[in-house]
Amino acid sequence: MLKIAITGNIASGKSTVEKIIENNGYKVYDTDKIAHKILENSEEVKKAFKTVDRKKIAKIVFSSPEKLKLLESIIHPKVKEEILKIFNCEEKLVFISIPQLFESGFDTLFNKIIYVTADRALRLERLIKRNNLTIEEAEIRINAQVDTNKIEKSDYIIENNTNLADLQNKVKEVLELILLN
Repeated sequence: MLKIAITGNIASGKSTVEKIIENNGYKVYDTDKIAHKILENSEEVKKAFKTVDRKKIAKIVFSSPEKLKLLESIIHPKVKEEILKIFNCEEKLVFISIPQLFESGFDTLFNKIIYVTADRALRLERLIKRNNLTIEEAEIRINAQVDTNKIEKSDYIIENNTNLADLQNKVKEVLELILLN
């Protein structure tokens, strides 16, 4: 089994890349969805944050690095358990979308890493539009992610600065390269 992570910073286009991969016949597991389920059912999170409401928690953790670390210490081990369960499937290629790949240390679980990137200004614009945020709120979320060496640690880089057709071509090229290995 070839274990492939899809990662990238917020609003870089990971979800669109996931859809393109799925449209090419592959299943993509999304750790954001896994984490959301864990969060909704977590008594630990409820106890630590007095809520399991994602919007309320987002406001708390994106303005406090200590609270973000606390949330990650609760959620990441449970997400890792779910990833390891996925690896028990019979598929030859397993794609897992995991935004916090390097921050969580989960990069060592994968054979290959696809990194989706986009210019900061474009990501800011997408984030404001997608999440209905103010510029300040969007800046806080973008700044919360460390960019250090992620590209160098990745096997395939997909730049998402143009249009959907261009992105589809880039994803198909990466899929072809993966299948050749």
